[in-house]
Amino acid sequence: MEKTITTKKINTPWYSVVKIAVLFTAAVFLFNSCHAKAQSPVLSGTAKAFDEAGLRLLNKKVSPRDFSLSLLEGETRSLSSFKGKVIFLNFWATWCGPCRVEMPSMESLYKKFNDKGLEILAVNCAEDKAAVSSFMKNEGFTFPVLLDLDGRVSINYGIQSIPTTFLIDRGGMIILRLVGSIDWNNPKIHAAIESLLNNGL
Repeated sequence: MEKTITTKKINTPWYSVVKIAVLFTAAVFLFNSCHAKAQSPVLSGTAKAFDEAGLRLLNKKVSPRDFSLSLLEGETRSLSSFKGKVIFLNFWATWCGPCRVEMPSMESLYKKFNDKGLEILAVNCAEDKAAVSSFMKNEGFTFPVLLDLDGRVSINYGIQSIPTTFLIDRGGMIILRLVGSIDWNNPKIHAAIESLLNNGL
């Protein structure tokens, strides 16, 4: 008897109207939510420039681990000593084909933006100093190279494949991590880098 009464209540006309109204309201809410999601986040300035360049910024800035390594010329420098500049931190090796492919475009970035506040730090992963020096000289690259002879820094940064590049803003925070080789000598990428140098993020 109780089941019969319950069934009748569920099938009453007013319940059907309420159910339809609830479903309609839910559908409208879902549509509006999806529409809002499609429209956001609203990107502007530097973030928009990176988006247009096809470079996905991190959702949240990350503080980099400081380190000290020897430059190819012998001087020891720490990452923190470059604070105030935009740092292009690249992990690479001479035997790495994709690394060699992207390095000419890194040189273009260095020549175009170094005097505007961009510093390229190419961290070589555990290779002999003489081999690295010979490679840089033969290729004519002029950006700074740091020697991670024991691989300690590469391990600390979780490097599993190379090239891997981190972009650090003037405030000393990592805003981008990119695994793999790309052509940095691209007008849209240049525009994004210039915006970061001039306006920050």
